[in-house]
Amino acid sequence: MNDQHDHGALGDAEYAEFMELAAEEGFDIEDVEGAIEEAGHGPLPVLAVVGRPNVGKSTLVNRIIGRREAVVEDKPGVTRDRVTYEAEWAGRRFKVVDTGGWEQDVLGIDASVAAQAEYAIEAADAVVFVVDAKVGATDTDEAVVKLLRRSGKPVVLCANKVDGQSGEADATALWSLGLGQPHPVSSLHGRGTGDMLDAVLEALPEAPEQTFGGAALGGPRRIALIGRPNVGKSSLLNKVAREDRVVVNELAGTTRDPVDELIELGGVTWKFVDTAGIRKKVHLQQGADYYASLRTAAAVEKAEVAVILIDTTETISVQDQRIITMAVEAGRAIVIAYNKWDELDEERRYYLEREIETEMQQVSWAPRVNVSALTGRHMEKLVPAIETALAGWETRVPTGRLNAFLGEVVAAHPHPIRGGKQPRILFGTQAGSKPPRFVLFASGFLEHGYRRFIERRLREEFGFEGTPIHISVRVREKRGAQYKKKK
Repeated sequence: MNDQHDHGALGDAEYAEFMELAAEEGFDIEDVEGAIEEAGHGPLPVLAVVGRPNVGKSTLVNRIIGRREAVVEDKPGVTRDRVTYEAEWAGRRFKVVDTGGWEQDVLGIDASVAAQAEYAIEAADAVVFVVDAKVGATDTDEAVVKLLRRSGKPVVLCANKVDGQSGEADATALWSLGLGQPHPVSSLHGRGTGDMLDAVLEALPEAPEQTFGGAALGGPRRIALIGRPNVGKSSLLNKVAREDRVVVNELAGTTRDPVDELIELGGVTWKFVDTAGIRKKVHLQQGADYYASLRTAAAVEKAEVAVILIDTTETISVQDQRIITMAVEAGRAIVIAYNKWDELDEERRYYLEREIETEMQQVSWAPRVNVSALTGRHMEKLVPAIETALAGWETRVPTGRLNAFLGEVVAAHPHPIRGGKQPRILFGTQAGSKPPRFVLFASGFLEHGYRRFIERRLREEFGFEGTPIHISVRVREKRGAQYKKKK
């Protein structure tokens, strides 16, 4: 099993042949192995950071991911486009879900923190629970502890704001929460974060259990219905299920919790995760958006396919774009469903096609269905589109065939000369699927435009309809070339 893990998606014989090729080209063998293992990983384990307002969650997230990406502000409720980040510690990679973005809402602080924590815990394999050691455990903290116990997920307790020896006693008092050892940390100064992250790695599974079904796991395939509030997600689910299983209301965001529905379509049972938006109050606009992205992230993490609903009666918005980016970055298969198609007049249809050309460029490879959730128009086209996207998502190109293809492409369209040098792709392999992940080994840096060109040619040659493609490039180190000359 371990062998398989090290080789990514490559079989033993293919791996041995590939490593020989790499040695011939003067690549450092460890570097090549590392590149394949990195690209060959399945979905990364997910760590959620939860806690009440102003305990330092975003500062801790910045410390974990090693860069100031999560916005930190004193006032609660600062929204960001993203809620998940990739991090690495001691050579292991994982995702972090930050819930520091929105705190207070009309539900009252306790309910608000609980709702947030619930979405994040739902998506996570392990949880860091942040408590302000100076303040001690509050009623809100106790409410989150109940949620954590119920979830059964492993928890690492972080006693934050322990800036020196004097604060250690405050941290010790948090044993009373019954969550095991409190880890004294100053996320501001970085004190103690290393020890806490060691505990996190112990709590996180090596590779997360595939919570999404697949033939090998015997469960139904999981589909996340995502899109901005009031785009018609619940109506679509009801139409698909042929009965009203989900509350539909004109008020945007009446669905409070993601609803998992087992639905039979085209003779196959699918699991739909409905993630309709959050109820919006005008003064809570930002918070509601933040909640929506948090729960969308949770649903996407649990799914294999994201069906993204776009309301065709409105202009394609920045929020639509964000949701698409979230699904692409999560590496899920994607289907775009243009809803309310029957409501369009000729003029709107003309402008919509122009919008799709310009605004939807990043997912031009995704199957498209024009539907009406209300009337059921073209619903029968949804399943074939989902199956097409899944097939693309699972496609794997054998190394021999890939290298023959790369050789032809490089010969016909060499990389432009830059600074007197012309970098070349020497060889490559597909180290993983779901989504397809390629590692290309090159003699020099490949420009972004050339990488995009290679992706386009890969799609033309091998299909990959409905799936993002990840391409990483490793450049041959100088010492490898010298080593080759010496030989």
